[in-house]
Amino acid sequence: MSLSKLWTALRGATNEGLEAAVDTQAIRILDQELRDAKTELAASDQNLTKIMAKRKIADSKVKALQTDVETYTNHAIAASESGDEALAIECAERVGELETSLATEQMLLDGFLTSETSLKTNISKAKTNVRLLDQKIDQVKATESVQKAQAAASSRHVGANSKVKTALDSFERIQARQAERSAQLEAAEELANEESGAGLEAKLKAAGIKPGGTTTGNSKLAQILAAKKG
Repeated sequence: MSLSKLWTALRGATNEGLEAAVDTQAIRILDQELRDAKTELAASDQNLTKIMAKRKIADSKVKALQTDVETYTNHAIAASESGDEALAIECAERVGELETSLATEQMLLDGFLTSETSLKTNISKAKTNVRLLDQKIDQVKATESVQKAQAAASSRHVGANSKVKTALDSFERIQARQAERSAQLEAAEELANEESGAGLEAKLKAAGIKPGGTTTGNSKLAQILAAKKG
């Protein structure tokens, strides 16, 4: 391999390693952002609860003031009809004060209602986004785990096949070596027999020239007949 190709391969491996590190870091960042988002959502729920409580108080005050306005308006009318103009004016002044307070409380109530509606909408959207993000992170982690398991299994399979092939090659070499050794031992034994004369003796016996050799049926019969004549 040329130096340029080797350098390209090394750069490719380095880039893959860096990308893998960045991806891993990205998942950690998403995890942290998800935790932060859930913390903020919990705080938003608490703030919404407070605003809803204040809205209820403001609503109660508005309803009470509306009741008072209606009550003192009726009092002013009744006093005027009865001819007590001073009492009617005093009741009318009280109605004016109550209406001023009512306008203030109504403005606060409207503000709380607007904030509550807006917060509920935003919190609902945020919770949906958090659930989606949570789902995507779980999916990415699950896919990553499955792919790592598949890669490990493939690696073990390739390694196992490589080991089996290596073992078979070793087995064939052992058989070849044993066969060669057996041939060498047989050759050495033949050579030793020839040097000691044992080879020649075996040949003479096999030919029936010397006792101990292999005797055929015809030669044995001839021996029996010769012995009888003698």
